Amino acid sequence: MLNMPESLTIYFGLAPRATVAELSAAFTDDAVVRDEARRHRGILAIHDWRVETMERTPFTARPLAVEQHDGEFVVPAEVTGSFPGSPLTLTHRFALRDGRIATLEIG
Repeated sequence: MLNMPESLTIYFGLAPRATVAELSAAFTDDAVVRDEARRHRGILAIHDWRVETMERTPFTARPLAVEQHDGEFVVPAEVTGSFPGSPLTLTHRFALRDGRIATLEIG
């Protein structure tokens, strides 16, 4: 098991149809997620992004390592799903505020 902050453990353990309340345990209310060249700001937008992504291309993400660089947590994760080239290793960059995810960039 990797030694990650609790909010990252929650994020990687979220169910595909996680509720806003479940997402709020991991993300700040004004969090920003950048994924697939799109930006999603706020817990409701993050919820919509997650639901839409999971409906379009269901996936699972398994963290492989955790490193800390310049105040960010960098987590390469094996992402497996119904998309070309699966599985892929995607880098997740997290910045935390008060123990919850304030920004997440996936690439």
